[in-house]
Amino acid sequence: MNDPWPRRAAAQLLDRPRTGVPELVRELLAVQAQDSRAAALALRARGAGFTRHDVQEAIERREIVRAWGPRGTLHLIRTDDLPWLLSLTRSSTATIARRLAQLGVTGDDLAERVEKATFGQGPLTKAELGQRLKAEGQAIVHLAAVAAEQGRLVLGPDRNGKATYVHTADWLGAPIAFEPDRDRALRELGLRYARCHAPATPEDLAYWSGLSLKDAQSAYQVVPEKEPWEGIRLLPAFDEFLLGWKERAPMTVPPATIAPGGGIIRPAIVKDGTIIGTWSIERNKVVTSATIPLDREAAEITTFLHITSK
Repeated sequence: MNDPWPRRAAAQLLDRPRTGVPELVRELLAVQAQDSRAAALALRARGAGFTRHDVQEAIERREIVRAWGPRGTLHLIRTDDLPWLLSLTRSSTATIARRLAQLGVTGDDLAERVEKATFGQGPLTKAELGQRLKAEGQAIVHLAAVAAEQGRLVLGPDRNGKATYVHTADWLGAPIAFEPDRDRALRELGLRYARCHAPATPEDLAYWSGLSLKDAQSAYQVVPEKEPWEGIRLLPAFDEFLLGWKERAPMTVPPATIAPGGGIIRPAIVKDGTIIGTWSIERNKVVTSATIPLDREAAEITTFLHITSK
């Protein structure tokens, strides 16, 4: 196989098709979103003609939802994709209970506690949810995950820069009804993953989804690969181009520059499928480590985020 990364970049829509936010999220299947601003910037790198405000509006219109998806990590997902995708990728009750037990939180009524704390309350910040649950720190997040595993909790729109948690009946009209046909869900996963990651392998699918290799092999499908993409993009922290396959994209910088450890994936500059540097926002300006001109990309980011230079 020739270098797969320019074709993977094209599959990841770094050629920037002009499409709306909900359609873009559908084509990408799931967009890493433990950092909501980074998730919006991931969409900016792949689309044109919208701002971060448009991403927020798509969330408020319930067209896309921030929920625990592949690998138990928060992702932006199309609302109508939640039932089948989360039926495969949501965390297991046993895994969540084990984490809570390590934090000293136990009991047979954990789901009921979260249900009582969230139903009919609308979006709650982590602090507000913690007060209602009488919990602190990571225990709040893991208790929220108990309800999410049952399709009863997702994240709502950010409030003053803080994430919110909301009962799905309040936000989407009803709890998520998970797809009962596992084989059907696996077929959909295999096709949709391949479309936005080809060329890829079953091992890549297993790594990305958190499923077993056996399930990934069953789900895996071959689709036509796109023509290689050539260009430059500024990708945000935790971008799918760095997390979507078992192997990492080639780099002209030391790997620790991008992935220093502790689960951190820094914002990256990608050129023709190769990572050539990092970038950040300092004093309301985009600062890059690369020596090539990046003025256009930098200007687009400041406009997208409504940043005013000082």
